[in-house]
Amino acid sequence: MGDRGISNHSEVTDFILVGFKVCPEVHILLFLFILFVYAMVLLGNIGMMAVIMTDSWLNTLIYFFLGNLSFTGLFYSSVIAPKALINFWSKSKSISFSDCVAQFFLFALFIVTEGFLLAAMPYDRFIAICSPLLYSVQMSTCLCTHLVAGSYFCGCITSVLQTSMTFTLSFCSSRAIDHFYCDARPLQRLSCSDLFMYKMISFFLSSIIILPTTIVIIISYMYIVSTVPKIHSTEGRKKAFSTCSSHLGVVSVLYGAVFFMYLIPDRFPELSQVVSLC
Repeated sequence: MGDRGISNHSEVTDFILVGFKVCPEVHILLFLFILFVYAMVLLGNIGMMAVIMTDSWLNTLIYFFLGNLSFTGLFYSSVIAPKALINFWSKSKSISFSDCVAQFFLFALFIVTEGFLLAAMPYDRFIAICSPLLYSVQMSTCLCTHLVAGSYFCGCITSVLQTSMTFTLSFCSSRAIDHFYCDARPLQRLSCSDLFMYKMISFFLSSIIILPTTIVIIISYMYIVSTVPKIHSTEGRKKAFSTCSSHLGVVSVLYGAVFFMYLIPDRFPELSQVVSLC
């Protein structure tokens, strides 16, 4: 490859999103599946935001968190799904360098923000269930606004750092990203740079996001689980468990997928593609 093998990112004008390597029959089914899931995401999140904004009965702090959670879920899905669906039928499957940077940045921004929002929500439920008389004092509108703003701020800072590190790498002659969107690990495989420091910093960033938020969620639910059986009302216990179980389902899916994609060794790229559909 000569000097071209160590060309830097400024000479790369576009990438190829390889996507899923499947037979034509499965290709069509996969397209329909992603289209269906994306349609459900659109309907669910837009519907949730519309109901929260129009129904005065839902003008409470927990729905304030849910509205922002729907917003982030809607946008990080929309950053990926439309381009992925178009590429199913595109011969070139190309994405420009600038579009790849934008997709990478926005996906990281919204997925990290969602992670912090999911950590803030069990704290809200912990106060509501364990200290209901102090809820209005400890979970004020001002505090909730700061928690949401802090989640977006952490998402933005992390995204800026990760994007700047990734796209200052030197890329080799291959432009084929073995994924259906621009993500860190597939882009690493195209790099000619020494990735030791990059991987260490990326692992550190992932760890300081996943571990503290996971600890907050676990501790909050430990207190909640110990408190719920003490609730005298059967209806109250059912409501508490219902709220918590739905949140735990979302947390398990998101954190499980993120942990698999970013914290364990990159040995199963095809499986990572499947997990990222979650």
